[in-house]
Amino acid sequence: MNTLLQYGFTDRIGALFSFHFPSGVQPGRIVRTDRGRVLVATTEGILHLDDAGSLATGDWVGLRGDGDRVVVGHLPRSTLLQRKRAYDPLSEAQALAANIDLLGVVVPLDRPLSTNRLERTLVAAWDSGAVPLVILTKADLTSRFDGVVAETVDRARGVEVLTTSAEAGDGLEHLRGRIGAGQTLALLGPSGAGKSSLINALAGDARQDTGEVRTTDGRGRHTTTARELVPLGDGAILMDTPGLRGFALWDAEDGLSRVFGDVEELFAGCRFRDCSHESEPGCAVQAAIAAGDLEERRWLSYRKMDRELASLHRRQDVAEQRRYGRAFHRVARDAAMAKDYRNRYREG
Repeated sequence: MNTLLQYGFTDRIGALFSFHFPSGVQPGRIVRTDRGRVLVATTEGILHLDDAGSLATGDWVGLRGDGDRVVVGHLPRSTLLQRKRAYDPLSEAQALAANIDLLGVVVPLDRPLSTNRLERTLVAAWDSGAVPLVILTKADLTSRFDGVVAETVDRARGVEVLTTSAEAGDGLEHLRGRIGAGQTLALLGPSGAGKSSLINALAGDARQDTGEVRTTDGRGRHTTTARELVPLGDGAILMDTPGLRGFALWDAEDGLSRVFGDVEELFAGCRFRDCSHESEPGCAVQAAIAAGDLEERRWLSYRKMDRELASLHRRQDVAEQRRYGRAFHRVARDAAMAKDYRNRYREG
């Protein structure tokens, strides 16, 4: 099969290339990004090219040149998974994956369910524009199977939950059937969750390295070091991702509303329009918590992410004001220098 077809190239993608790029530009897809270099799938095979830092795994790119190929741009992204860059005071986004159709939130069954992590990851998944799935892994390693599955279904709030075991093969056929030709499923979860093992089981061979998981805390070694596309042979693609210890949200208000719609619906029932939902009389949120209709843990999880996004926007506003101020000063300086030059010219 043509290499590009293995990585999801379809007639629809071809039509988009014809619309956005002039003739002579060849299509390609970013298979992997790594330290200023990218692997690109083309009709001729896989190429190693330079990256200016603006590309994400999954991007459809245009290539020019007969010998040394150069990336000249990428198609508009149909979906984009992104997060705030870690330790970034200027609040910039980090693009993690582009043009993914399904986003599998991987939850291992060999450790206690982290509800807050699940909710946070689902917020990012919904906000990406892809269809989220919750994929339970390592079903063969737990005796708490039924209880954990039931709890996960409840916490997922309508998102489809699939149970799998890479070791025993359970659930793999069902999951494989969810990925059609030309579709990409990205797997997102903590280190040691079994993402690479799941990919190997679906692909039918050892495509990705796997590592041991510590029994003391359930953490695994980071065997996956970069986001990478793995073709399944019929135009369906998987994307492996490194384990994430944390996920700082980026402009994810839509995703927050999808996951916590039941919480936000309560706001309309508060007595005061500017209710802070803490100690005001007539607060519908606190009334729901007192009545047992809303978990306090769920409310605190929502409030933490909502405040995180509000803080992000404040920093973005400050950064934008600083950029505007610097640009204004440059214009004023150039204007003063030009005026001074004109005056000296007239005097001379």
